[in-house]
Amino acid sequence: MEATHPPQLDSTMMALADPTRRAIIQSLTLKESRVTELAAPFDMSLNAVSKHIRVLERAGLVRRRRVGREHFLSFNGEPLDEVAQWVDRQRSFWTARLDALEELLHQESEEDQSTNRKGEASQ
Repeated sequence: MEATHPPQLDSTMMALADPTRRAIIQSLTLKESRVTELAAPFDMSLNAVSKHIRVLERAGLVRRRRVGREHFLSFNGEPLDEVAQWVDRQRSFWTARLDALEELLHQESEEDQSTNRKGEASQ
């Protein structure tokens, strides 16, 4: 199993760890929005929402487009592909490990039952 992973994976997962940022991403999957539009449903300052957006931008999950003084934000799903690949590798690794454990426990159980039958037969 690999012990290291790309730093982008860490920033993507950190960005996804916060429910406010997940809500922002959810909104941006529907349509491109201005910062003020994104901030409207949240009970926090525009500055606080902007900090969340910056985390999402650093993670590559949000792109910013400027038209004059307007800033339009859109969702970028590419970093999620890396997360999905990591999750798939983890799932494969742990599925194989748990299957091996299940087989070992099954073998031990059969050996115990065989030993118990031999003990009962000799009495």
